[in-house]
Amino acid sequence: MFDISGECPISTSKTGWHESEKPQMMTTAEALYILGVRDDTLAQKERDALDRDGYLPLPGILDQEQVAHLTQVLEDLLVAEGENAGQEVHQEAGAARLSDLVNKHPSFEVCFAHLRVLAAIAHVLGGDLKLSSLNSRAALPGQGAQALHADWSGPVPPGEYQVCNSIWLLDPFTEENGATRVVPGSHRSGIIPRDEMPDPSAPHPQEVLLLAPAGTVVIFNSHTWHGGTLNKGVTPRRALHAYFCRRGQPQQLDQRRHIRPETCARLSQAARHILDA
Repeated sequence: MFDISGECPISTSKTGWHESEKPQMMTTAEALYILGVRDDTLAQKERDALDRDGYLPLPGILDQEQVAHLTQVLEDLLVAEGENAGQEVHQEAGAARLSDLVNKHPSFEVCFAHLRVLAAIAHVLGGDLKLSSLNSRAALPGQGAQALHADWSGPVPPGEYQVCNSIWLLDPFTEENGATRVVPGSHRSGIIPRDEMPDPSAPHPQEVLLLAPAGTVVIFNSHTWHGGTLNKGVTPRRALHAYFCRRGQPQQLDQRRHIRPETCARLSQAARHILDA
């Protein structure tokens, strides 16, 4: 379990850093504390669920106004970027994707600075974390099905997890519109889907759908088997993915190389540490 002590581990003043402190030497524990993470930010039953099942829904992280605003920002970006949308990381047939959202609107900062989300990510990764990428994915009608997979090339021993994702629901996830499926506890199996299943695209007898209202954030240990399902509805199923890795791992998008001066200028030192930028 990863803990944040009850006392601030660094010296600050009302105007910023103490003169004797060097912001570039901030630790992850310090950054998490500044961003509001404490020992009790997650309840014990929530930590237990993450350990047992490999995923945890956090309801009501975004309110209706935030959901509507972020949805509109994404729609505007998709129009503006056109066929180039998502190219910084990944483009996918059957899904509208956007990438490098850290740089594209200040409203996306919540996705890598929310204390409840950071507390859950820190719990999975033992407090050793940085943002790997911040993207969006909208499964289009009649599309979006994925094979079960883990977001790592091979199995890892329990407790040595390297990656953890958060899905920010901008539409309700329903059986109709292509909700993500997961296999509870599969992160502890020491196996990846292709090594056990003849066809990872097929249903798994233990899979469950992540069904939740818009505004929910689902944290999932990315070694847990998961995949999008077919959107059988008539509108896109939209979500943001704030994906984290351990600090020694390469990021899906190199935040330090891509960060824009105006982005860096508006972010706190703690937020920049989470980006490793």
